[in-house]
Amino acid sequence: MRISELLKSTPELLRSSVLSALVVVAIFGAVDQAMAFDDKVFDDKTGVKPQSSPWAVFQFGFSAYKSGHKEQAAEAYKYAAENGQIGATWKLARMYAEGDGVARDDYEAFKFFSEIVDQDVEPGSPEESYVSDALVALGDYLRTGIPGSPVTENEVAAQEYYMRAAANYRNPNAQFEMGQMFLKGEGGVKASVKQAGRWFQLAAEKGHAGAQATLGHLLFQSGKIVRGLAMMTAALERASPADQPWIRGMQEEAFAAAGEADRRTAISLADDILTKGNNTDQ
Repeated sequence: MRISELLKSTPELLRSSVLSALVVVAIFGAVDQAMAFDDKVFDDKTGVKPQSSPWAVFQFGFSAYKSGHKEQAAEAYKYAAENGQIGATWKLARMYAEGDGVARDDYEAFKFFSEIVDQDVEPGSPEESYVSDALVALGDYLRTGIPGSPVTENEVAAQEYYMRAAANYRNPNAQFEMGQMFLKGEGGVKASVKQAGRWFQLAAEKGHAGAQATLGHLLFQSGKIVRGLAMMTAALERASPADQPWIRGMQEEAFAAAGEADRRTAISLADDILTKGNNTDQ
């Protein structure tokens, strides 16, 4: 069952979006402005000019990436990364992880993400988002291993990276993964529905659809039929295309098991959750 109304932005999400926009402007500036000093830092034949400012090269890399010149962007990012620009290191890691402008190489991405988390970045720093994301990426790699590389499956190490991102940087993706580990008793932690619910709750409050759906499923199973079904239904509306299939399967199974009166009440409550914010109280 789907909801007809789309999610309206909550004040928290709006503030987050505005802050993100300001950070992008502050870091990168306008693309046209960055392109104005292309000839000062980059030569089409020889690449990055010697003694170029790492910050200026980082800006050039961003503008080159946005305009589709990803090979130039990768070269610029490598220079900036080698000279201390953590944002450039993160961009390179993402490019290799996704095969975006370079041949996909998960081990190369793993090494770049490792360089980021090894740096001394305090929570609250402007660069904390890079570290937070890198910790989750490393956790993902260690959870499964990287075939053909020295990185082997290590759930305990993965859990440690997730925990750092979840506890120190309040990363919702990491909080969701910690919830999954406590739910299944993975990564060296003892299975605990209570602890799992705590982590899912934290991630759901930040708008993580997967966490909201899983928390709703736990509530449904515990006898809180209406609230659990409502949360799964709202989560399905918010979910990314990648997450929609498994959330839909979970929601439809619960919807089929619920009574007609509970279904109607849950649909109304899901509408309230979508329009009034992340109401995930257990």
